[in-house]
Amino acid sequence: MATTISSGSPRPSVIQLAIKEKAALYAAYISQFTEGGIFIPTSREYKLGDDIYVLLSIPDDPQRYPVAGKVAWVTPPKALGNRTQGVGILFPRDEKSRLLKIKIEEILGANLASDRPTQTI
Repeated sequence: MATTISSGSPRPSVIQLAIKEKAALYAAYISQFTEGGIFIPTSREYKLGDDIYVLLSIPDDPQRYPVAGKVAWVTPPKALGNRTQGVGILFPRDEKSRLLKIKIEEILGANLASDRPTQTI
């Protein structure tokens, strides 16, 4: 998973997240959020509710999806269970994000019911 963070001002951040493999998408996708969400590994400090603009690329899809999300949880450095430091971004309640959620869930298919560990909840 490649993460590039660039920001001209402190808020909102702009993050480009390219997820190239289905296993990485499974580990990052947050199906527990009604609107869907994505985990972003980052050492930058965020607070709950911070706005983050994500340009998301998913496996086998040339399109980049813009998501104006909010930080819904924070995994701090040195978290228990060797969890990766980063933030969980809640997708906004809009049509573009609803379609992105459907697309991600189509890619993951039966994997959504798996009990394999993820970066998320």
